[in-house]
Amino acid sequence: PLGSNWGDFGPDDCIGRLNLLSREKILQGVDCVKEGQNFCLSLPLDYPGGNTLNPRRYPPQLTATTRQGRANYVYPFSIENAKHTDVCCDDIALITLQYSTQWDSLAHMGSLFDADGDGVPEAVFYNGWRAGEDVRAPPMDNDDGKPRVDGCDAGKLSIANMAETGVQGRAVLIDLERHIGRERVLVGYDQLMEICDGDGVRVESGDMVCLYTGFADVVLEMNRQPDADLLHKCCAALDGRDEKLLRWITDSELTVLIADNYAVEGYPSRPGKGMHAMLPL
Repeated sequence: PLGSNWGDFGPDDCIGRLNLLSREKILQGVDCVKEGQNFCLSLPLDYPGGNTLNPRRYPPQLTATTRQGRANYVYPFSIENAKHTDVCCDDIALITLQYSTQWDSLAHMGSLFDADGDGVPEAVFYNGWRAGEDVRAPPMDNDDGKPRVDGCDAGKLSIANMAETGVQGRAVLIDLERHIGRERVLVGYDQLMEICDGDGVRVESGDMVCLYTGFADVVLEMNRQPDADLLHKCCAALDGRDEKLLRWITDSELTVLIADNYAVEGYPSRPGKGMHAMLPL
């Protein structure tokens, strides 16, 4: 597809620009350490709270495993053997993976594209991996007509690839909130470059680009009682319809785009022309 990087790392590649996180890039990131402080970039797993921001995503559900017909939580092993002093907590977490802070795998968004050149578009993902073969949806509906949701498999493009590869290297921060505040602004190439030049930010090949917009701060301030209307109208997001911005993302050879907002780019995006992606980035 136009603007894609399919084939850049070979026909069987499954990790995309993570290939650019070389040993040299990792050492470059290590060299940036000055204070030796640790910090967390993730929201708590139960934020934003509720499901008003996205009706398909729910907060985590925590339950205990069972043992001897009881909840296996603060469970004294002396129940089973009077000589044992252990007290056990063993739990289960049911998590909507995109509820809070998360990575998108390369299977998160594919596209209808005529990969065979026969005039008929197929559902394909990064590097041409096929829906139904390499990225599999759940089987057909149940006999009662209700949709099945079990049995899906991201396969070749699973987020497990990212975990196995490791994501360490040099990151650069672009502070959009400092320049824009919490106003809802779609940031295109020209404005982004103006901010980078003003702050002395230089994005190099293999860099991870972090965008700070202030959105996560607003989420935290709402204390698990999100105002979806306000959140969808606040803070900066990239303008996915800006062709110059899309070219810069390609030409800069950045490895990943990281943001504290809802979708990195504006969601929903500005109207497109003809057949087009809802989420251009």
